[in-house]
Amino acid sequence: MTDPNPPCVVTVFMTTPSLETAETLGRTLVSERLAACANVLPGVVSIFHWNGELQRETEAMVILKTSEGCVSALEERAMALHPYDVPEFLVVPVVGGHAPYLAWIAGEVGL
Repeated sequence: MTDPNPPCVVTVFMTTPSLETAETLGRTLVSERLAACANVLPGVVSIFHWNGELQRETEAMVILKTSEGCVSALEERAMALHPYDVPEFLVVPVVGGHAPYLAWIAGEVGL
């Protein structure tokens, strides 16, 4: 049966210039309990406009799982560590999931 009041879990997406940067960010944010988990995906190709020119960059993606209540502190810390001038930081609400996993996330970040 689904929990009628699941924890307020969110997923945060961030791109980084390298696998090493992604792992460092993920490790730091999880060790500081701002996120319960960080998935690092290498080899993400990003195409975007920057300074009026079309860019193509190979980046790494960090996918973080955390609680809604941790988002502000997570963003502040991530921006302090991130090398980009304008880092990607997208927060996506989780509307459902395996209740024990959602509870684990909440417990890891002190929800």
